Amino acid sequence: MERTPFSAAAVSDPETGRLVDVLLEGAGKRRHLCGRDGESSLVAAVQEAMAAHEGLVFVGFGMGCGPVAALAAGAGLTVVVDRETPILDVTLAASGLAGDARLIIVSDPDPDRAAQAAMSHLPASFGGRVRVVIHPAYVRLNPRYYSEVANRLRARACFRQQVSYPKFAAARPRVLLVQSDYFLVAEIAAALHRLEIPTAFLPLPDLARGQTAFIEALLAAVTAFRPDFLLTVNHLGMDREGRLMDLLSELKLPLASWFVDNPHLILHDFPRQTSPWCTVFTWDQDTVASLTAMGFSNPVFLPLATDPDHFRRPCPTDRPPEPGWSTDVSFVGSSMVRQVREPLARLSDSPELIGDINDLAVHFAQEGHRSVAHFLAEARPDLLAAFQSLPDVRRRLDFELLLTWEATRQYRTRCVTAILPFTPNIVGDRGWKETLPRDPSWRLLPPVDYYRDLPRFYPWSQVNLNCTSMQMKGAINQRVFDIPACGGFVLTDRREQLQLAFFPNETACYDDPSEITTLVRHYLSNPSERRGISAKARKHILAKHTYRHRLETLLDVMRRIYS
Repeated sequence: MERTPFSAAAVSDPETGRLVDVLLEGAGKRRHLCGRDGESSLVAAVQEAMAAHEGLVFVGFGMGCGPVAALAAGAGLTVVVDRETPILDVTLAASGLAGDARLIIVSDPDPDRAAQAAMSHLPASFGGRVRVVIHPAYVRLNPRYYSEVANRLRARACFRQQVSYPKFAAARPRVLLVQSDYFLVAEIAAALHRLEIPTAFLPLPDLARGQTAFIEALLAAVTAFRPDFLLTVNHLGMDREGRLMDLLSELKLPLASWFVDNPHLILHDFPRQTSPWCTVFTWDQDTVASLTAMGFSNPVFLPLATDPDHFRRPCPTDRPPEPGWSTDVSFVGSSMVRQVREPLARLSDSPELIGDINDLAVHFAQEGHRSVAHFLAEARPDLLAAFQSLPDVRRRLDFELLLTWEATRQYRTRCVTAILPFTPNIVGDRGWKETLPRDPSWRLLPPVDYYRDLPRFYPWSQVNLNCTSMQMKGAINQRVFDIPACGGFVLTDRREQLQLAFFPNETACYDDPSEITTLVRHYLSNPSERRGISAKARKHILAKHTYRHRLETLLDVMRRIYS
């Protein structure tokens, strides 16, 4: 690389010349670009760092002797924090590095952001082995900024060294689980405990995403617990801007995110979530291809299951059933009235979309499309433009939710209406009173606790009806596992993925709500057939479909990808 002569007289701006004088004085050399004294100490630091296989960050470019020596010694790139633009304009040209793609200049005025940016450019192979080389003149030029940058760089290097540990080195991986009250988190924690997997918990209050306190807690947990990967449900904890995903990449900490609801209704607001350090699991096989299209590498189909410690057969020591629980037929679930009203209200200024939502939902339920946009493109192209022209992604999500929940509400109403001849128990919200006839043909029971009450409730119904949400047209929900596990009998709608979990003689299915009344009457009249189906299903569930089995699969996948 060609160098040009350099002196304070080479610059025309008086202020820049003054700064250059300070630089030269700090370097201790006026006649040569690099001499035996001054910046030669920077060259010695470079030689020591290269011999120790350390990464290099220069605080201050100076006359460029340190960066020049680093590149000459084979460094792939050189990172410099320097915001003295007038000096750089002169010294870069003099050093021969002006325009060199191997030189990265960081000039952020915030010391912490500057340190973060500088560290992000260093290859991950260095881990925390980073040498911070400070040009002495720059501490005189701007002591507050450059001293703070150096301190932040050293702290980040120290932290990176603490978290740069080999993953999956032990026989049992260490799991950091994002903890919340959300469905499935408790089952995952219990399964990890039964598998004797070392687990630490990262609390996520109020289902918040990417809060500063959450990130600080994550960093503390990584340092203290040294997990092999982070595990979350439905991407809980991840922020929209992708900062946490970037941090996980910087930490080289893999993320396993298990979607147990429609991932496209969750990821609508999270555009920057794909990363080599993120593996997604989905309970619905139909979403594997679309997640791949979004940029996720090799999404894994991981269906729901049951926790046999909760959903088990009744025993004499259990609490007795609540009054009114014992019945021939029951259904547990929401009327979906509230779920429909909320997005409907937010879309009140889009009459062209919501005007015939009832008929639109009927057709959406009948079609095989999993995507609302694809459904509109094929079935109602006249509405596709109105949908796409909604002002933002949240409004488009509102319409997707509205159509999905209204289709579910209509379908669920047809299914539940079919069991009214049997005076069923309906366990759910008061929206059922708006939906079903006001007569004594059914009883509304208040919602029950999933963990405390449902395992006791299911066995007291001769037939438990299950009807699946329209957000999962091919997948199966947890009821087909939970009900047989605790000794109950379930009549469920036939879904494509049901055959992946059960043999035909382990399930009782209807293909259309019009079949429900006849099938309920049949199974009520044939208790031995009910018991045989339930027993076969329960045996299969305990052998292959518990959350322990699911976590074994998840752990194997994460080890295979990231060990």
